[in-house]
Amino acid sequence: MTHPATVSTARPLDGVSLRTAGPPALVGLAARHLELLGCHRAEATTGPGPGRITLGENLHAEIAWARAAPAEDVGDEATAQAATGVMHVHGRRDGEPRGLAADYLSTACALLTVQGLLAATLARTLGADPAEVRTGVDLAGLLTVSQYLAAATADDAEAVPIAPGGPPFTSSDGVLFEVETLDPAVWVAFWRGLGVPERVAGAAWRAFQFRYATACSPLPADLHARHATWPAVRRAARESGASVCRLTSLADRLSEPAPETPWLLSPGKPADPAPIRASEISRPLAGFTVLEAGRRIQAPLTAHLLGLLGADVIRIEPPGGDPLRGMPPACGGLSARWLALNRGKRAVEIDIKTAAGRDELRDLAADAQVFVHNWAPGTAERLGLDDRDLAAVNPGLVYAYTSGWAGRLADVPLGTDFMVQTRTGTGEAVRPRGEPAAPSLMTLLDVLGGLLGAETVLAGLLLRERTGTGVRVDSSLLGAAEVLTAPALRRAAAGLDPRAPEGFRRPSPTADGWVALADDHAAAAPELPREASTAEAVALLRRHGLRATAVTTGLDALPADPRFAAALSRDAHGAVVVPAPWRFA
Repeated sequence: MTHPATVSTARPLDGVSLRTAGPPALVGLAARHLELLGCHRAEATTGPGPGRITLGENLHAEIAWARAAPAEDVGDEATAQAATGVMHVHGRRDGEPRGLAADYLSTACALLTVQGLLAATLARTLGADPAEVRTGVDLAGLLTVSQYLAAATADDAEAVPIAPGGPPFTSSDGVLFEVETLDPAVWVAFWRGLGVPERVAGAAWRAFQFRYATACSPLPADLHARHATWPAVRRAARESGASVCRLTSLADRLSEPAPETPWLLSPGKPADPAPIRASEISRPLAGFTVLEAGRRIQAPLTAHLLGLLGADVIRIEPPGGDPLRGMPPACGGLSARWLALNRGKRAVEIDIKTAAGRDELRDLAADAQVFVHNWAPGTAERLGLDDRDLAAVNPGLVYAYTSGWAGRLADVPLGTDFMVQTRTGTGEAVRPRGEPAAPSLMTLLDVLGGLLGAETVLAGLLLRERTGTGVRVDSSLLGAAEVLTAPALRRAAAGLDPRAPEGFRRPSPTADGWVALADDHAAAAPELPREASTAEAVALLRRHGLRATAVTTGLDALPADPRFAAALSRDAHGAVVVPAPWRFA
């Protein structure tokens, strides 16, 4: 449970000065999060070039648009999305590459920058002396598409075809809505309640189920017919056990309260944390043990990032192992997607439904520094595995809950990526005017939620070192959505149109692909010859003094792409590995 009385006073960076320089797009959000963690802004200057953040006197972060790719290819949000494949993945639902209207990759890079600075600060408390952290927006892009990249370069094909299509659905009275269930019988029952034949709904289940993996969901037209009014849709959901959510606008979100921070840090009782040996500069969490009981993306990605920082991650799996290990496509006998999030982790099979299994988990937690999970609300309390329960065996534990809704909104649907996008106005924020508002079928919030979870765990570890108390840290998909949509909500609050202009970040077709321009150069672009190849179009635009890059339209080609070939490698299973998003020196 959280302890609100301590949240406002206990901050891991209290008293630390903060100086920033460079483009606000690179340093603004990271600086804001550092201030929320206790830093006081001593100086801020703006200008071109990479972003630079300094904590105290001599800990620096350098944030570049391009860390792996050439600078002429990646120089802003639009070109980063184009080059790393984000436009391709987000555009699968629509059958062509499209940019996210929200600044998704610079947001992700900001969270990674804060993680790097927190990890370096933590390493300093343990005897190491890192002086600089370097991150890049293009590295953030590779990380966000890592699952899709792994699948595209796997040994075999996807379980379902990559083809245009997907939710949201529309009621007969014009309400756009999303439906969610993890049970095929519930899915069929929901559609049967709306008059759709069982055979049609049953045949559509696999494409719907795999939309988390493929970023598209080609569904039969029968499911998009306007079958019933919104009240009837809700009734069918109640009777079947499905979860439905109407598409919420950004204007609607303005009427709902939001906390100052997208997390909660809740120190517990004083403890004597187990000593950690001095960390290597390149692996600041070396010597830390992270216990993870996660499913899908959010919590596993949180633990994966902590592992990339050097922690030993022990993954709790059910008897028989995580069923997602067998999710197609595979590399060397293991799911490529599973490897993207879980390679390098040690696995322990535990049946937490039994008393013996829960005792085994508590024994592991007694020797860990972090426990992270994303179980359904109430599960930890019901099993006797909440923060207070584990504090009894390890008072110095950082207990991390990465949830869907953080318990903040009433009458919410299942706390999954697409439902949170639907409920928070994300479907408007990520699409410009001229495109119907709709959640992206790229798992935007699962990934941002995992990044936010890792940031919060690192803040908790640093707070524990400074206060000598165990800490509970809470992050959520809702918090991730609020971070991503904050600029659009600020525009709405000022009476402005919160959505980007029509055609924003829409790449242009070429004879053999697509080309994207930087945001501030798009309006000045000349008309491209229809017969021009992508390479010719990029060269022509650059001769006009415009920043442009080729849009990655096939992730399977990315390992050979000269922009990223040197940064990508393969693991022992043959699966593509994206680089760690930080460099410490």
